[in-house]
Amino acid sequence: MRRKEVNEMKAYETCKEAIANCLSEKRFAVAKLFNQEKTLDMHIHDCFELYIALTGSRCFFIDQCSYEVKKGDVFVINQYESHYLRHKETEPNERLVLSINPEFLAKCSSEQTDLCQCFTKREGGRVHQVSTTPYELQYIQTLVNKMLMADGYGSDVIEEAVFKELMVFINRLFWEQHQEESIYLKYPNNELIGDLLEYINAHIHESFSIETLAKDLFISSSYACRLFKRETGTTISKYITARRISIAKAMLASGCSVKEACEGSGFNDYANFIKTFSKMVGISPKKYSKCNLLQE
Repeated sequence: MRRKEVNEMKAYETCKEAIANCLSEKRFAVAKLFNQEKTLDMHIHDCFELYIALTGSRCFFIDQCSYEVKKGDVFVINQYESHYLRHKETEPNERLVLSINPEFLAKCSSEQTDLCQCFTKREGGRVHQVSTTPYELQYIQTLVNKMLMADGYGSDVIEEAVFKELMVFINRLFWEQHQEESIYLKYPNNELIGDLLEYINAHIHESFSIETLAKDLFISSSYACRLFKRETGTTISKYITARRISIAKAMLASGCSVKEACEGSGFNDYANFIKTFSKMVGISPKKYSKCNLLQE
């Protein structure tokens, strides 16, 4: 009997490639990243992301939270959370990023063990970060390398078994540590940026302009824009748009109508909402809603 050929798992060199593979294969993909990949703008994608920092000295924006990144930090991001990594090009930026199909991870779970819970059932709803000891980080790297080195007959079984072991370990870390002190609604490096982030997220469901934001914080709009771009690496407009799209995705997935998602996420123009959502997510809000209904 002829053996079925099994494709060897590979480590991708960019997040975009890993995400594309994850979505097309409906499984999971690994990216080993270094300084050479240009950091993506504030973005959202339809897969879970497991980010493992192998070096530090960066800042991670996830929805309304900002985190200082240290070597050994692990971040979990779900498909409704906009995120952006800020780092200096002159500093080392080595990391492992796993893109995981939510349905695949749910199938890997059991009645007793929900492997999705670190992405979907966080304490307080805002915990994205956990720290590791050198031993724990080494263990995570060993598991990732074991998945990538699996070859020949049974390699797919080994990959999935090791992947499950990795996700059990990650979930245990999150639920054992409960690092509420790692949540930063305030930007750690600049108080005014913290005020801007706090204002934006307090009014994200409303329609407001950058001029209104700046006026309420007693600064000029031009200064607010320059400061935000300098400190975060992205613009106020891009940040607001990404946050609103992430809210709209979550609303559509929960069964809200397209109109309700438009209004609830702070868009005051229906046509602009349709256009922006389609551009950022890749499909229209109506199709996105239908896809989620079919998956239930």
